[in-house]
Amino acid sequence: MRVCLLEAGGDGRDLLIRAPMAAAIMLPGKPIKVNNWAFETLPQPGLKGRRGYQPRGKALGGSSAINAMLYVRGQREDYDQWRDMGCEGWGFDDVLAYFKRSENNQRGNSELHGTGGPLSVAFQQSPRAISKAWIEAAQQCGLALNGDFNGPSQEGVGLHQVTQFWDDQRNGERCSSAAGYLHPIMTQRPNLTVITGAHATELLWKDRRISGVKYRRGQQFLEVHAQAEVLLCTGAFQSPQLLMLSGIGPAEHLQSLGIEVKQDLPGVGANLQDHLDVTLAYHSLRNDVIGVAPVAAWQLLKGIQQWRKDGTGMVATPYAEAGAFVRCAPDAQRPDIQFHFVVARVEDHARRLHWGYGYSCHVCVLRPHSRGSVRLQSHDPLDAPLIDPAYLSDHRDTALMVEGVKKLRTIMQAPALQSYRGKEIYTAGIETDAQWEGYIRERADTIYHSVGTCKMGAAHDPMAVLDTQLRVKGVLGLRVIDASAMPTLISGNTNAPTIMMAEKAADFLLP
Repeated sequence: MRVCLLEAGGDGRDLLIRAPMAAAIMLPGKPIKVNNWAFETLPQPGLKGRRGYQPRGKALGGSSAINAMLYVRGQREDYDQWRDMGCEGWGFDDVLAYFKRSENNQRGNSELHGTGGPLSVAFQQSPRAISKAWIEAAQQCGLALNGDFNGPSQEGVGLHQVTQFWDDQRNGERCSSAAGYLHPIMTQRPNLTVITGAHATELLWKDRRISGVKYRRGQQFLEVHAQAEVLLCTGAFQSPQLLMLSGIGPAEHLQSLGIEVKQDLPGVGANLQDHLDVTLAYHSLRNDVIGVAPVAAWQLLKGIQQWRKDGTGMVATPYAEAGAFVRCAPDAQRPDIQFHFVVARVEDHARRLHWGYGYSCHVCVLRPHSRGSVRLQSHDPLDAPLIDPAYLSDHRDTALMVEGVKKLRTIMQAPALQSYRGKEIYTAGIETDAQWEGYIRERADTIYHSVGTCKMGAAHDPMAVLDTQLRVKGVLGLRVIDASAMPTLISGNTNAPTIMMAEKAADFLLP
């Protein structure tokens, strides 16, 4: 079997990707876009007409090249729900083996974890003291300590494991999916061709079969032809975009743009789900967090030296070092809110920097009811897709988020954080539910977990785009293997589940 891999960005090896702390340079998407598509949403009525920001990785490894590296699988019930919706073979007991197969986990081999896989999963190299203080604060507020969010129960508070190298000369470097799976074999496999700087613009047809891909590289338009299958792995925004550009999608929308309908699939671009997120931020009375100040430059230089020496220290941080999964709805049987505690003051995806030191914590609703869409802006493949997450279009998400942010504030005000706690920024005077709702609508945005726009499903599901082997319905020779295939959003970060799906898909492809 011969494989050709097309990637619109670079090779994913540069220092900004390898150094975890450098995510703060790539994530903002300005003043220049570095390894990042840096999309925006349509104006969101639920967010007072604001446009949201949607960073997406543009390099081998995709968004695992720019994310916070948190290794979170979600909850058993998420996958059992997929199975019960008609996705046979995708229950938790079915997918656990693929999670384990992907892992080289520092915890060692066990019933729930694996070793020897391509994806390095590590304990954090050098968590900040404030992260441990926040965990203590959460315990003071009644949360139980959880040493493994991917263990028997997700509920509780603790430090995250991260996709970071821990057992070789790359210790402390980011383990993107490319660094784990692709880079070690790129020059060793004569049957593998990797073409970077190649922006896919159209899928090529031969009768009812996808026969290849047209792509732009520099100023040239080129084609690559497939003898077996084409695998589309461009994410929840760009996979539906490329399908629609190629005539696969909702017929009425395609016809409105003058695109010939090859396969009418109304589910393409529908069912968009995302974790909307809002933060509470505080000034820090101590400088052993990440900040903007003269001494911070000295701290950074010292941190770079330490990281280059042994892979530890400030540069190894995922920023969101600690976290918690909690129940906030009165009738919740399992966690419905996630907290990400960040060792810096984060505002507008690090696109707004402030003098001094601070810290913050994110809150998001784990299983939102709101559903949005992705549509084409035009038939020009170089135009960004139209992204409409429809945030807070379902009132249940708003109500639960208010409960989540109130619970978070009790933790942020707990005694364990007293030595750090300075001024509460933006929310000091907020007391009522109506005020909290107003704050959420003014400040909330994505925490980068968009899924569902090419969902898999049962044969009788009219909105399913894929079957349970991720094949596009009614089209031969084409699969979609990325987070767009998830029928519902899992309860946590989406990197590990997406890698699991690719591991499972590999078994579909091999003879």
